[in-house]
Amino acid sequence: MNTFGTNFRITTFGESHGQAVGVVIDGCPAGLALAEGDIQPLLDRRRPGTSALVSPRNEADQVEILSGVFEGITTGTPIALLVRNEDHHSTDYVELRTLFRPGHADFTYQQKYGHRDYRGGGRSSGRETLGRVAAGAVAMKFLAGMGITIAGGIVSVHGKTGTAAIEAEILAAKNAGDSVGGIVEITARGCPAGLGDPVFGKLDAQIAGAMMGIGAVKGVEIGDGFEVAGRFGSGNNDPIRKNGFASNHAGGILGGISSGQEIVVRIAVKPTPSIAQAQKTVDIYGNDAEISVKGRHDPCIIPRILPVAESMLALVLIDCWLEQAKYRT
Repeated sequence: MNTFGTNFRITTFGESHGQAVGVVIDGCPAGLALAEGDIQPLLDRRRPGTSALVSPRNEADQVEILSGVFEGITTGTPIALLVRNEDHHSTDYVELRTLFRPGHADFTYQQKYGHRDYRGGGRSSGRETLGRVAAGAVAMKFLAGMGITIAGGIVSVHGKTGTAAIEAEILAAKNAGDSVGGIVEITARGCPAGLGDPVFGKLDAQIAGAMMGIGAVKGVEIGDGFEVAGRFGSGNNDPIRKNGFASNHAGGILGGISSGQEIVVRIAVKPTPSIAQAQKTVDIYGNDAEISVKGRHDPCIIPRILPVAESMLALVLIDCWLEQAKYRT
């Protein structure tokens, strides 16, 4: 499954150490003003090499629009977006020909396919998300024209809050050859009521699936999430008045359909599995072994996952928007 969406469909392609990564978008409406400059800012937020808190891999991540846009306007045909890989050090991963990284997809990819691209994780690398972000930027451009905006922020990293404490926690893990995870919140504002479908097409189910489709995500909350399990209905229901809702415990979704309030999503992100500390593992022959991962890796994925999560929410919302447009016609 390299394709996501029904009405606004994206197919990502490429590997971490291949020639390029990118995405093909099918279903983007014609008539949208679009240029590389609309996409690049979101890619810049995702790219590595920007600070001591992230992977030092030095990629410009300059996007190229190969098709689907003529004279600065989308034509309704497939949009191909390409970013070339320029700073991959494949020799750092020679040891991974025969060893599996604990916590990584190395083992499961080998079990499923019997063959894997060990260079930087290949297709299971976080670099695959670049295509999602490029497509997400296009989706956000369209949604902005409908009055919908999406933004994310860091809630905590390894239990720490506040910029200074978060940065110190990430650097401490990096210096120890370790990694840390955290929690991110993404909010969509201006979303109208009525998006999403009951039963199996619930908007919150689609959002949860999209977020869990990000490799590092291990948990998703909509609205107050797990906190609602400890409440009475009287304290959890959002009162409705003629001028709107009095609260938003539900996170902007009722019965699987948007309520017109802010859509609030939180995701739990695991620590990066590729760490320098020695770990117990096995080799491809089933023998016990030990591994200390070399190469350039994020000590914490949180700073770079924000635009990825924002993009996945945008892709769900544009898909639902286009579906609702069909329903109303």
